[in-house]
Amino acid sequence: MTATGVFEGMDAGGHEQVVYCNNPRIGLRAIVAIHDTTLGPALGGVRMWPYDDGDAALMDVLRLSRGMTYKNALAGLEHGGGKAVIVGDPAVDRTEARMRCFGRFLDSLGGRYITAEDVGMTAVDMEYILQETPWVTGTHEYRGGSGDPSPFTAQGTLAGIRACLRERFGHVDIGEVSYAVQGAGHVGTELISRLRDHDARVFVCDVDPERVQRAVDEFGCVPVDEEAIFDTGAEVFVPCALGGVINPETLSRLRCDIVAGAANNQLATTADGDELHRRGIVYAPDYAINAGGVMNVSLEMKGYSAERAHAMAERIEDTISAIFERARAEAIPTWLAADRLAEARIAERAVLRSSAPATPAGAIHVPSGRG
Repeated sequence: MTATGVFEGMDAGGHEQVVYCNNPRIGLRAIVAIHDTTLGPALGGVRMWPYDDGDAALMDVLRLSRGMTYKNALAGLEHGGGKAVIVGDPAVDRTEARMRCFGRFLDSLGGRYITAEDVGMTAVDMEYILQETPWVTGTHEYRGGSGDPSPFTAQGTLAGIRACLRERFGHVDIGEVSYAVQGAGHVGTELISRLRDHDARVFVCDVDPERVQRAVDEFGCVPVDEEAIFDTGAEVFVPCALGGVINPETLSRLRCDIVAGAANNQLATTADGDELHRRGIVYAPDYAINAGGVMNVSLEMKGYSAERAHAMAERIEDTISAIFERARAEAIPTWLAADRLAEARIAERAVLRSSAPATPAGAIHVPSGRG
């Protein structure tokens, strides 16, 4: 993609900054996208993925960073949205040298972007990054961090599912309906465990057969083929893998009442969200229902409290209910209702900031006890 194309992509999404990192000696290629810092320093995870080319990596990081702005706004956090991607196969390319190189690159941004664990990364990788910069969350508990955010993402997703059940069926009995879970990674497995705690019938698929077998052996799930997950007839479709799973092809096959899962960017396009609405399928906007993880790591900036993190994750039930209420009031799809709620908070903060005294240059909070 040309430089003009990059600027056009930034203009289209309203991004503030895109920064490239390239270190051929270490083998690191990474991109950080800062979408909006109206609410505060950008917070969002770093993802490692074997992108086909640089254009694919750029488009993904632009899309993901914009989503983080909306997620953080709707979650009530004092953070804007940002994201980072590292080009590589996490199975072979996730080395200490690359992580520490990325940490030095991140440190040069001076706190405008704070990173966290995302797809293809682990808490160990966050530890390596922490050796080079304080602008990282999701580190081990002994460092004062919160560790793996997956349990909180799963908790918040389950809270959001309760709101969906109330909206569609008039009850919040998790075990009364069945679930088709697409993806049994960290978050998917945590969510499956919680669903089975309620004796819910759970169908599961994953690109990794071993993950599926674990869900069968440990939790008593029903295994299905990846393609068959759309055809189970389960009342709730639960996307917990990568994005774009709600598209014209899958919409024609879905036989569910609710779409509510932890994956990011579930809608291939907003038109697909419109189609869910037209079909009467209750949709919990992904960035609203999966915010438990970022809520959890955001607390590390001011002193971590697991009790507060759990309470914040439970609050997602109210957030999803508020989205449904606005969607009904304005007769609009839920994705649009969520966007409007997030945009309203950002606009309100922008007005407050414009009338407040200027912040002294360099006055960025550095978390204590890190690095």
